[in-house]
Amino acid sequence: MKKLFLLIALVFSFAAFAQNEQLAYNYFEKGEFEKALVIYEGLAKTQPGNTFFTQKMAACYQQLQQFDKAGKLLADKLDRTGQPLLLVEIGYNYQLQKDMPKAEKYYKQAIDAVTQNPSNVYTVANTFEQKVLVQQALKTYEAASAVNKSMNFDYQMALLQGQLGNMDLMIEKLLTYAYTNPQNLVMVQNQLSRFMNEEGGEATFNASLRKALLVNTQKTQDIFWNQFLSWFFVQQKEYGKAFIQEKAIFKRDPDLFYNIVNLSKLAIEEKEDATAREILSFILANTTNPEARMQAQYDLLSMDIAAAQQKDLAGIKQRIDALIAEVGITPYSLDLQILKADFEAFHLKDTKLAVATLDAALKLQLNKYEQAEVKMKLSDVLLLDEKFNQAIIYYAQIEEDLKNDAVGHQASFKVARSSYFKGDFEWAQKQLKVLKSNASQLIANDALEIYLLIIDNTAEDSTQTALKKFARADFKLYQNKKAEALAEFKAIQATDKTASIQDITLLRIGEIYESQAQYDLALQQYQEIIDKYKEGIYVDEALFFSAEIYNKKLQQPEKAKPLYEKVLFEHQDSIYFIEARKQFRLLRGDSNS
Repeated sequence: MKKLFLLIALVFSFAAFAQNEQLAYNYFEKGEFEKALVIYEGLAKTQPGNTFFTQKMAACYQQLQQFDKAGKLLADKLDRTGQPLLLVEIGYNYQLQKDMPKAEKYYKQAIDAVTQNPSNVYTVANTFEQKVLVQQALKTYEAASAVNKSMNFDYQMALLQGQLGNMDLMIEKLLTYAYTNPQNLVMVQNQLSRFMNEEGGEATFNASLRKALLVNTQKTQDIFWNQFLSWFFVQQKEYGKAFIQEKAIFKRDPDLFYNIVNLSKLAIEEKEDATAREILSFILANTTNPEARMQAQYDLLSMDIAAAQQKDLAGIKQRIDALIAEVGITPYSLDLQILKADFEAFHLKDTKLAVATLDAALKLQLNKYEQAEVKMKLSDVLLLDEKFNQAIIYYAQIEEDLKNDAVGHQASFKVARSSYFKGDFEWAQKQLKVLKSNASQLIANDALEIYLLIIDNTAEDSTQTALKKFARADFKLYQNKKAEALAEFKAIQATDKTASIQDITLLRIGEIYESQAQYDLALQQYQEIIDKYKEGIYVDEALFFSAEIYNKKLQQPEKAKPLYEKVLFEHQDSIYFIEARKQFRLLRGDSNS
C-alpha cells in the first residue's frame, strides 16, 4: 500500500512539475518575464543539475535588461558544472551588451572545449544555433570533425550554409551527404522540398538544384543520381522528364520497374494524358506481369473512354470485351468489370447490359468495400435510367454499411444529389447541409455547390420554377446527353429571368462547350460571368477555367497568366487557388525547363 501511495505521489508530482514548466513557458512567450522567472527559479531548486532552467532564467534576466544577474547566474553554473555550452551563454550575454571582444573570447573558449573533447560538439553547436550564431556553429562542427574524422556533420553544416544564403554550397553538401548516407535520403529530400516551395526564391533554388543533380548524374554514372533527378522532376510535376530518368534506371536495373508504374499513376492524377499514355505504352511493351499489364490497359481504356467520340465506341467495346475474356470475371478484375458497366450505361446507352454486368459481379466473393463499389455503380446506372427510388435504396445501403467512411459519405452525397435531380429540393437541402461540413473536402465542395444553388434560387423564386428546369438540365448532363442538356440550359438562359440561376447556367454551358473542344464558345460564357457577375460565387471558376483553356488547350500562356493571377489575388478561398498558384508560377518562369 505504501508503494502505491508513493507511486501516486510521484505521478502527481511529475504532473505538477510539467504543468509549472508549461506555465513558465507561456509567461515567457507572452513577455511576462518576471512571472516566468519566479517559476523557473522554483523549478531550478527542485532540479539543481538541470542546465536548461539556468538558461531560461538567464534569458528572463536578459529580457529584463538585468545582464549582471544573468552573467553571475551563468558564471556560477559554469563553475559548478564546467559545461562548455555555458561559455556560449556567457558570451551571448556580453553580445547583448554590445561587448563583442568579451563575447568572442567566450565563444572561442566554447569551440576550444570542443577541440579538446569532440563529444561536446552537440551541446555547444546546438546552443550557437539557438542564438542564430551561424558562423560560430559552423566553426564548432568543423573543430569536432578536424579532431575526430569519424564524425560527419555535413547535413547540419549544409543547413547552416543555407541560413547564410549560400544556397549552392548548401545543395552541394546536402547532395554529398545523401550520396554517402543513402539511408537518410528522404530526410535530405524533405529539406530540399522546403526550399523548392519557398515563396520568392524558388526559381533560383530549383535551377541550382537541377544543375547540381545533372552534373552529378553525368559525372558519376551512378543510378542514385538518376533516381534523385527523377524525384526532382516529380516535385516539379515534369513527368515526361522524370520518365526519361526512369527509363535509364530501368535499363540498368529492371527490378526498379515499378517506379515507372507509380509514375504513370502520378501523370494520370495530374491529367498529363500525353505523358501518361507514353508511360503506359512503355509498361505494356516491357513487362509480362499480369497485374501491371491489366492496370496499364485499364488506365488506357479509361482515358480513351473519357475522350471518345461516337465513332470510337465500337473499338473500345471490343478492347474491353477482349480484356475481360483474357483475365476472366473474378474479384481480381473487378475494376475492369465496373469500367465495362459504366461504359455500357453512359456511352453505349445500354443500361440493361450494364445492370447484368454488375449483377454478375455481385455474385463474386467480395469484401464489403468491393461490394460497395459495385453497388455504387449499380445505383449510378439505375439513376441514369431514371429509377430514382431504386438508386436511392442502393446508395442508402452503402451509406448504412460504411458509416463515417469516405465511401459512405460519397453514397450520402449521391442520395442527396438524386433527390435534387428528382426535384425533391427540401430533402436534398437537409442532407447537403450536413455533408457540406462533415464530409471529405471534395464531397463537401460538391455538396456546398448544390446546397447554395437550392438556397439562392428558393430565396428568389419560392415556386422553384427555374431551379426545377435547371435540375432537369443537370440530370441530362449526368446522363451524358450533352446536346439535350445544352438545349435546356440555353432555354433557361434565354427565357428565365431569375438572376441567381443565370451565372451558374452560363458556367454549365461553358463546361459543355469545353468538353466538346469548342473552346471559343466556352470562353464566351466564362467571360460573361466575369463581366456581369463579379460579385457572384462562380467567378473564380470562370477565371480558372478560362486560364486553363488558354494555357493547356490553346497554348496562349500570355492570356492565361493574368487570369490565374486574378484567382490568386481576388479569390484566396477558391478551391482552385493552389492549382492556379502552381500554374501562375510556372508561367512566370519559377520552374526551369
